[in-house]
Amino acid sequence: MSAIIVQNAAPVPLADVPMLPAQEFREFVIGAVAQGDRISALFGTPSGDRVRLIAVLSRDSAGTLSVLSTEVYRSYDSITPECLQAHWFEREIAEQWGVVPKGHPWMKPIRFQHPMRPAPDPWLRDGKVTVGDTEFFRIVGEEIHEVSVGPVHAGVIEPGHFRFQCHGENVYHLEISLGYQHRGVEKALIGGPTARTIPYMETLSGDTTIGHATAYCHAVEALAGAEAPARAHAIRAIALELERVACHIGDLGNVAVGVGFLPTAAYCGRIRGDALNLTALLCGNRFGRGLVRPGGVLFDLDGEATAALLSRLSE
Repeated sequence: MSAIIVQNAAPVPLADVPMLPAQEFREFVIGAVAQGDRISALFGTPSGDRVRLIAVLSRDSAGTLSVLSTEVYRSYDSITPECLQAHWFEREIAEQWGVVPKGHPWMKPIRFQHPMRPAPDPWLRDGKVTVGDTEFFRIVGEEIHEVSVGPVHAGVIEPGHFRFQCHGENVYHLEISLGYQHRGVEKALIGGPTARTIPYMETLSGDTTIGHATAYCHAVEALAGAEAPARAHAIRAIALELERVACHIGDLGNVAVGVGFLPTAAYCGRIRGDALNLTALLCGNRFGRGLVRPGGVLFDLDGEATAALLSRLSE
């Protein structure tokens, strides 16, 4: 068996995850993605003097997940050249564990410095750049204009640096460097869950409170062998959809800001507020904090609130 097939939010004993030779693991992932699967996760975990790579592949049409693994030592053949979805995953694995994906097209650090582990031996660009350094792609020429944004932003988005390479009205390259500011959430989760864990989940990213809290609750419920009531799942789904709508409206407004089209930006800001207010109708908080908890939700929808929600959605 090359992979174990499971449903979403189902626990899988690590011992049951198939272990493939590295080349067979690589070929399976590439082949599955070519047939319509997508890489939901690709990460490493220590295994003696080696690193165990675990891949989780989603097949949306069937609602299933395929889980498989392999063990690597100091390097392995990169999946990225034949499967671009592995690009950032492999950079994170290299940065976290010092395992080099040979043949990866661009081994630039994901973060300015990975907080969970001391910098490994130099591995970037023929050993000339260490994990703590950052190099940016550049287009050179007299008429090239470079725009740098951040790394500190207003609002709810997380710290990040964005760099544009422009020639006239054309933007030829956008590079993103995340992780400028590290808050220590990963280390704070060790030894949990505690009373602080769920607030950490809710504030990982300001505009994705429901998404991260729901994912965390799925994990806790699966490990505990618990199941949230159907009504709680329905309310979580409503909150997730409201959050998704608010994020997309906000992104449309930010696209307008990027090209200086302020009337559309302002209007999107207003209707994004309408979507956030619908979440506040659910639980009293515009970002949904305090709604989703392991085992269910802390707020219910009565008939009056449901009618108000449907009326505002129609508007």
